[in-house]
Amino acid sequence: MRRSNNLSSSSKGFTLLEVMLVLLLMGIAAGYVVYNAFGVSQSDQLKNQAKRLQVIVTMASDFAVLNQQQLGIRFEKQDASYYFVYLDEESDEWQKISGDKIFEPHKLPEQFAFELNVDDLPWELEESLFDRELFDESLSVSEDGVDIGNEEEKKLPPPQILIMSSGEVTPFSLNFVFEGDDQEFPVYFALNNKDVPPLELLGPLEAPYNGD
Repeated sequence: MRRSNNLSSSSKGFTLLEVMLVLLLMGIAAGYVVYNAFGVSQSDQLKNQAKRLQVIVTMASDFAVLNQQQLGIRFEKQDASYYFVYLDEESDEWQKISGDKIFEPHKLPEQFAFELNVDDLPWELEESLFDRELFDESLSVSEDGVDIGNEEEKKLPPPQILIMSSGEVTPFSLNFVFEGDDQEFPVYFALNNKDVPPLELLGPLEAPYNGD
């Protein structure tokens, strides 16, 4: 009986040492979470932005082939954003792809920017080259999967990058830019494409990629 009384009395509550140990472990766990949430470098974050687009372009190329649909990417430098479009057969106009989070408009975090280079392409300033004559007349869009063109929008400017129904992507290079701050030096990553995905990912670079 004495043993049972002693056992029950010793199991009541926690000692000061046990409480301090629990608090220490909680502090370590909290520090680990904070480090993983905020300890990623700007370079790593910038690389993730480049890899995101690299993967989505590959997916868009596959989608274009499967659905025999002409797609494009429009980059807006002023707010560091981009979105995917398709060429509507009936209106002969570019429309944003809707109904799929993968192809939703995306904006870079405010500390980042991008620089698009399509200077070697003849259609950089020639919007007339985006007329229907450029494309295959026998296009068909699958009714399954991505929902495109359900909302009425004002006429969009043509995309700078084309994704053909053959899966080919027009040549371009895109620099992802971080200009640096008090903690980190400037860093650059680049996506480079010559014909078909996957795009070539370059970096980290000390200067913007210029094709050399």
